[in-house]
This record gives sequence, C-alpha cells and structure tokens, in this order.
Amino acid sequence: MKEWKKTSCVLCAQNCGLEVLVESNRIVKVKPDEDNPRSQGYVCRKGLNIAHHQHHDQRLTHPLKKMGNEFVPITWDQALTEIAEKLRSIIDEHGPRSLAFMGLGGLGAHSEAVFGLRLLRSLGSQYYYNAIAGELTGMYWGYGRTVGKQYNATIPDHDHTDMLVAIGWNGWMSHQTPQARRHLDQMAKDPNKLLVVIDPRRSETAERADIHLALRPGTDALLTRAMIAIILQEGWQNQEYIDCYVSQFEQVRPWFVDFDARAACQVCELDYDQVKEVSRLFATRKSSLHADLGVLMGRHSTLTTYLEIILLAVCGRLCVPGGNVIPGYLMPMGSHSDERNPKCWRTVVTDFPPIMGMYPPNVMPEEINNNHRERLRAVLITSSNPLRSFADTSAYEEAFSKLDLLVTVEIAMTETALMSDYVLPDLSAYERWDTTYFQWNYPGIYCQMRHPIVEQTGQALEGSEILTRLADKLGIIPTIPESLYEAASKSRLEYGQALYTYVQSNPKVAAVLPFIVAKTLGKEMGSVNLAWMWALLQNVPKDFRENAARVGFKPGPTMGDDIFQALVDHPEGLWIGQVDPNKNFANLRTEDKRINLYIPEVEEWVYSITPESEAERLATDGDYPFILMAGRHMDMNANTLMRNPEWNKGRRACTLAMHPDDAERMGLSDRQIVRVTTEAGTVDIELETSLATRSGNVIIPHGFGLSYNGEVYGVNVNRLTKNTHRDPIAGTPLHRYVRCRVEMIK
Repeated sequence: MKEWKKTSCVLCAQNCGLEVLVESNRIVKVKPDEDNPRSQGYVCRKGLNIAHHQHHDQRLTHPLKKMGNEFVPITWDQALTEIAEKLRSIIDEHGPRSLAFMGLGGLGAHSEAVFGLRLLRSLGSQYYYNAIAGELTGMYWGYGRTVGKQYNATIPDHDHTDMLVAIGWNGWMSHQTPQARRHLDQMAKDPNKLLVVIDPRRSETAERADIHLALRPGTDALLTRAMIAIILQEGWQNQEYIDCYVSQFEQVRPWFVDFDARAACQVCELDYDQVKEVSRLFATRKSSLHADLGVLMGRHSTLTTYLEIILLAVCGRLCVPGGNVIPGYLMPMGSHSDERNPKCWRTVVTDFPPIMGMYPPNVMPEEINNNHRERLRAVLITSSNPLRSFADTSAYEEAFSKLDLLVTVEIAMTETALMSDYVLPDLSAYERWDTTYFQWNYPGIYCQMRHPIVEQTGQALEGSEILTRLADKLGIIPTIPESLYEAASKSRLEYGQALYTYVQSNPKVAAVLPFIVAKTLGKEMGSVNLAWMWALLQNVPKDFRENAARVGFKPGPTMGDDIFQALVDHPEGLWIGQVDPNKNFANLRTEDKRINLYIPEVEEWVYSITPESEAERLATDGDYPFILMAGRHMDMNANTLMRNPEWNKGRRACTLAMHPDDAERMGLSDRQIVRVTTEAGTVDIELETSLATRSGNVIIPHGFGLSYNGEVYGVNVNRLTKNTHRDPIAGTPLHRYVRCRVEMIK
C-alpha cells in the first residue's frame, strides 16, 4: 500500500516541508509540501534525498555494548543499569565536574534536549557541549551584553528590508532563512532593493549581488571597524535613534573617530570609495545585515560580531522594521548564562565559561586529556558525531580513548559510536513525534509537530524515552502517585488538573517534571515527545500567549491545549503566534532598556585591530602560504547522518577548490590528487580549479570523510583543523582562516 505523508527535512535548520510517499515502510518518493505555510513548496536537493538519511546499512536497531573490539547486543535493562551504575561510580569518586553531555537534539529533533539537561543538572553537572557553541556563541555573547539576554540575538527583517548585507553568508547554499533562494532571487531582481555580499570568494550568492566586496580573508573585523569609522567621520550616524535607544555611545565613539579607514581598506584589498559608498547606503537606507560562518568562524570572530552590533546601532537598524529584529519563539535557543555570574562553571583546564548555557566543543579534548583531579571522565553524546563534526579529529580520538565511560545515543553507527562503550539506538526523525522549537521567523512564530511516517524496525526508542529510563535507573524520578496515571488515561484536561495539584503540593518535583510527564502522559500517548509538547504549551509565558492570540487562538485556560491539538491536526505545521512588530524594543533586557554599546573587556582588542597590526599578522607564511576555508555549504553536503554516498553518486562532492592561476603557477591540474598540510595534519584530495575561489585561498567542504561499508567517502576536513585555533571568548573554531600548504604528490 502506498500513502503520501507530510513531514519536513531534518538536514538543515530550515526544516522545509516535505511530502513523502511511503510504500512497504520505506520512503520511495519525496516532493516539496505546497501546504507548508513556512516553506510553501520550497526545498533543496538535500530535502529531496531524505530517504538516504532514513534507509541505509548503518542504522542501529539494538542496544550495543563494546566487548573487547566487538559490539554485542544487550537488553535495554542491562544497558541502562550498567550505564547508571558506572555514572554513579564516576561521580561519587571524582565529583560532578567529571561528567559532560554533548549534543541533545538534532536539526529537527529538539524534544530530547530538555530531558538531557534535566538529567545532567540532576547529576550535579553544568557541562553541556553543543554544536551551537561551535558556531554561534560569539554572536550570542555580544547580544547578551548589548541587549541584555544572549538568546535575543537578531535576524534581518527580510520581508521589509531594502538593503541586505550578507557577510560571510552564502545563503544560496546554506539557506538559514525561509525560502532563501526565492528571497535572494527577488532581492537581486528588484530595482528598489540592494543585495550586498562581503565574502572573499565569488559565492553563488555573490554572483547575484548588486555589490560584491571580495575582501582579503581574515579582515572582517578591520573592515567593520573601517565602515563604522567612515559613518561617524562623515556624520551619517542616526543620532536621533542613538539618543532615544542607545547607551554608552560616547564610550565607544573614540574607537572610530581617528581611525584610518582608507589604510584599512588597503589592507582588506578593497577599493576605499566602494567601501565608503556601501557604508553610506547602509547608514541611510532601510538596511539589514546577515552574517554567517565566514565571520562566526573567522579571525576575531566574537569581536567582529560585536562590531557589527555597533554598526547596526549607530545606523539605527536594530529592532526597527526592515532592520535587524529580535524574533519570537516558542522556546529560546538556549539559556542566558553571563560569565560574570560566579554560579556559572568554567571549564577546569581551559577556563571557558558557558554561553547560552553551552560550552565550546573545541575545548573538550583538553578537558579530558589532562591530569586534573576534576577532569572529564564520562561523556554522554546524543544526536552528535564529534569525530567528524568538530575541530581536530585526532585530538578527539586521543581524548575519547582516555574516558572512563563514553555513551552514544544515535540512529547510525557513526565514527563516534564506534569509539563508545555503549551505543543506544534512537528512533529516527521519521519514526517518532518531534519538533524544532526555534525557526528564526519574523513576525510569525511557526511550529510543526512532525508525525511518525514510517514504523521502526528493531528496539530503538525515542531519545527522550532513553533519557527518562536512565533517569529512573539513577533514582532521580520520585515515586509518582497512581492518580496521575489514572488522570492521564482519562483526558488531557483531568491530567492537567492532577499534574498542577501534584506539583503545587510537591514543589521540588518541578526540577524533574519532564520525566514525570514522560512516565504518565507519555506512556498514555505512546510518545514522550508528544506528551512534553502538550505540557510545554500549558505553561508558556504571557507574551507568547499574546502572540498566539494574534493568529486566532482564543485566550484562556484552554489555549495551550488548543494549540497542541491544532499542531496534531496539521502535520504540515502552522503559525502558532505573531509578534507585534511595533514593540520590538520591548525585548531589550538591559537595566536601562536601551542598547548598551560598551563592553569594557574587548576595548583593548578593538584598539588592536589597526591597518598596521593586521598587515603584519596577515603576512604570508612561507611554510603555509595558502589560507584554507575549512568548510563550505553546498547542495552535496549535509550532516554526518547522510551516511550512504549514493545520494551524491556522479557528483564531485568533496574536492579542494583552488583558483586556476594558483594551480597553473604550481603546475597542478584539475582532477589531480594533491596533498594538503596544516599544523594539525595532512590529507590527500582531488583538486578542482574554480574561478569562484579567491587566489591564495583554498576550500574543502565539511561533512565528508565518512566510513560506509568499509570505504571512506571524501576527506574529513577536521583532520586539518586544530581545536586550539579558536576564539578567545567563545572558543569557536577559526575554520575560515587555516594556514596550509598544497603540494603535488610525487
């Protein structure tokens, strides 16, 4: 029997709507979902290939324990009992700082995160490592200081902007905004709008831009300081806006008033007059800014994003229509964690604090591989593959080999799973109920509760269920009154009343509430994730209820249940709220309710970004004359759960891109195998000459080097990156500026 079912892609954060044809419990055909209100029939080839994500030879079906060099199937009870006993033993002997969790929620599977974090906290640890802290936390740190909460970072108001500046963002390939290609195409074709790209290479987005500033790699901070200086020196700042909404402007103004912007542009290898014109346009038009990994993983990454916030503020482009706005959400992307708060742990050896409640993956190898009495000894990983996803694979392999306990919860036998002591099979995104809590929309708030569309094979469980059972084994969940089970079997209304009464009479159980909901309502619904979505919607804050009322949900005690039922009834997803675009400034959480521009800890860093100092630091290294961009968004790479290379059959998916002039100078030719060497390691890879690549710059995409059925597909670019090559504040890797050399293989 064939049946079309609605779902979404889980290979990037946009989660575009899909319709899939299921036959004999297999996905046999995929098309975009025209009914999805967010993506409206938009999808890229990754989404059209999700069958390769679901069906492949490395799917996990049973709990596994490593015995010697082999994995043997064991029961769930044995696996969770042994893991719980080992965790308790390690924590009792070495303290809670010896434990860390990593992952907790993939690109379309966020429900398990709350369960993992409650379990981690119940065991006394704060050490949560996540991919977000490998990419975005420098930006969140800057917004935390300037707008008051780290999770209130801004996005461009794409629908109303008339000038979009893309900095290090190739939206044509990385998407990162709803219907990215449609939007960029409309921007490029509209004579009343302006698309500006700042990127060293001529990306697919740059090809469509009105203006492309092909800056020298690594000069983003220098260019941003120059643009602010030009605007202030010319008097183009929005003084009325500054007077109304900005604090501490006079404290940052000296950073720019005497700055030599012309000399800076020369170091950036850009035309000063063109930079000046872009600065004028940005200051005087309804402009917005979209920065991406070209900045967030580049030199001076946290400082650059902070300077971008200053640029937006002095031009009056924060929290205004058509500018950069704070979006609405059902749940924030993380928690605000100010490193100045003594309650926030810092990593034991590397001394990094959390940002958004997360620690940077770059430091984990050092936190394991040391002799400190409180070093990491046990790591539980869910929905993550650090041996391919994070910097310095060699450092991770060495560190993981020294752990007392490594547990991986995953859908596939990944490279990380192969190093684990226990491997626990998770249901895939298409076998369970699940959702993505943050979608980065404006002004709408979108949500899709994905239905299971294929049946599981084997003994896999929802990740949330696995974590609940482990919490039970650890004795974290209190005895639950029978009345809660009985109420769950009757109706959601009766269950809600019984749960409220139980929590009111036992306030301490609130700390483990997700597990209680999982064991009661989750058991009745047959899905922990589904039950938690219901529970979450019963206790949303007042401003979300106001947002929900704007799209037609009736205010009152049943609003949460009404939204829940609507989500279940609409597998294509729906708008569950809309923010008030006239009240964006209400999201400011600073003491004076203004944008606070001055961050004293980085003042010296700002002053160090001069044309003279940057020219010296960027001078060519004779041993490593090229700059490697370690990572590139393409139609041919996804997350490392796209295990089977068949989805890219016949395509040149993993190559070293080099400018033809560089190749000719070195006597190299297209399709030749060359050797790339960095401080971290060496790989051999096929050369691809490309005019889109800047001379002196080479590029290797991420997401490859995967082992599948005994063969390795492509190269793992993280063999070439050092985990210690990182931002000093956020710890994010500087992947977009890795010195390397390229050689002919003799």
